[in-house]
Amino acid sequence: MQREAMLTQLGYAPNDALVKQLTNIVNNTKGYEKIQKHIMDLHNHLQVNNSYVALSNSSDYFKIKIESKTEELSQEAHEKVEHFSNKFKVEIKQLETKNTYYIIGFNH
Repeated sequence: MQREAMLTQLGYAPNDALVKQLTNIVNNTKGYEKIQKHIMDLHNHLQVNNSYVALSNSSDYFKIKIESKTEELSQEAHEKVEHFSNKFKVEIKQLETKNTYYIIGFNH
């Protein structure tokens, strides 16, 4: 998938800085080519839970933000993230005291 298309699917208006940021994230994500499609699928599945995949501004990782308005939707979003991680062998790291995860990469 082209970088600009991926940025658009994640809800960004592509520009040179975002393409560079995405390139850094892709290069830092272990086994990215094996999980790229699954990252986009997760993003789409999380939208019903007011949650999404985004580019981290502080680290070269994709981040998963859970911003659900109810505890039930939040729990469902966490379960989707866990299912994604287990099914596709993706290493994730939850940030302490936040409803945010980093996608570290393919965990073969």
